[in-house]
Amino acid sequence: MAGPGSGTGPGTGPGAGGRRSAPRRQAAREPAARTYARALPVVPVRARGLTIEGADGRRYLDCVSGAGTLALGHNHPVVLDAIRAVLDSGAPLHVMDLTTPVEDAFVTELLRTLPPGLADRARVRFCGPAGTAPVDAAVALARAATGRTRVVTVTDADADADADADADETFLDDDHGGGPGRERPAGLLLEPVRSEAGVRPVPDGLVRRLRARAADRAVPLIVDETGTGVGRTGAYWAFEHSGVTPDVLVLAKAIGGSLPLAVVVHREDLGEPDRTVGAFRGNQLALAAGAATLAHVREHRLAEHAATLGGRMLTGLRALAAEFTCVGDVRGRGLMAGVELVAPDTASDVTAHGARPGTAVRPGTAAHLATAVRRECLRRGLIVDVTGPCANVVRLLPPLIVTEEQMSAVLDRLADAVRAVDRDRPGGSVPLRGKRGPR
Repeated sequence: MAGPGSGTGPGTGPGAGGRRSAPRRQAAREPAARTYARALPVVPVRARGLTIEGADGRRYLDCVSGAGTLALGHNHPVVLDAIRAVLDSGAPLHVMDLTTPVEDAFVTELLRTLPPGLADRARVRFCGPAGTAPVDAAVALARAATGRTRVVTVTDADADADADADADETFLDDDHGGGPGRERPAGLLLEPVRSEAGVRPVPDGLVRRLRARAADRAVPLIVDETGTGVGRTGAYWAFEHSGVTPDVLVLAKAIGGSLPLAVVVHREDLGEPDRTVGAFRGNQLALAAGAATLAHVREHRLAEHAATLGGRMLTGLRALAAEFTCVGDVRGRGLMAGVELVAPDTASDVTAHGARPGTAVRPGTAAHLATAVRRECLRRGLIVDVTGPCANVVRLLPPLIVTEEQMSAVLDRLADAVRAVDRDRPGGSVPLRGKRGPR
């Protein structure tokens, strides 16, 4: 058995010391634009399911899931088996624009998950998985198909209008905002839950009206399911909640089974643009992992599980909003939730586009509270992240395989973290009317 200092046991020897100092080396080697690991100073050395073990030996519950990439959590057996099968077969690990058995299996499984209205006349196009490549490919497709250039994106303002009254969808008309003669859009781009905007679901009623209006004007509806697909929201695809069928579907993150993969699925009559997007499309390991993930979610009805556990999660989070004055709105769908932190003195720090430069983490601001909650969560062994234009929304994205027991632990640790932040802030632990005091 390896003893202390032998260099062969977990958390010992030069390797472990190097892992512990990795965050310090990152600060010296990488630009400030890379912020995620610095905000969460954990050096993972092992992971399984919802659990990550750091180089320091501590265990954490991971409710970031690679920003939603890990539908089945870390190192799920079906994913590992699929990857090993490709490695052991001697098949090429990367080919571009060549049909392989692995690619054929992935496309077959993907089409099996789509509604007949799309699957029956679909074309699947692989894209580079980096950044906005799949969205760029979808936009290029819509422009080539329509001969038009303008693409309209559904924003929070459109969703807010729908919540208050009938939304004004004249932005699909030829003369919207620009006088007579302005061209009709080439496409309408919609993200069912605007995750990076603070986890904001687009109302189903608005989605249905936009679908009908776009169809009437021959404007392709592009639905971006990069962060919402593969069961995340409680349906296999988030657009299914509203009962619509898109013309173009953008898929990434979870479809690769933890590895980089992105595709655009579209109606065959839209054709295809001539140009390709991304040299690293169609990675064989990602296709195998993705096919295994798609099948496992479908066969084990994990979208339904996400709906059930997600409902419990949102109920627990809304209880926090009822108890603590620093918790404002709670939003989400399925296993995708955002907890908005509020502070009474932050109005001057917010513009129409989010936080003013240099004020995102100023003491006393809502962004500062969100950062403090993330820090306190980490101390309690819970990993969450912060999102939204004002950086004041704590986001939870547990994997679809989360259990009832694990969900209880997540909610307990988050509640304890919020309690600590609320207690320590100026004016904290003073309940608003209708809110209970601290327990």
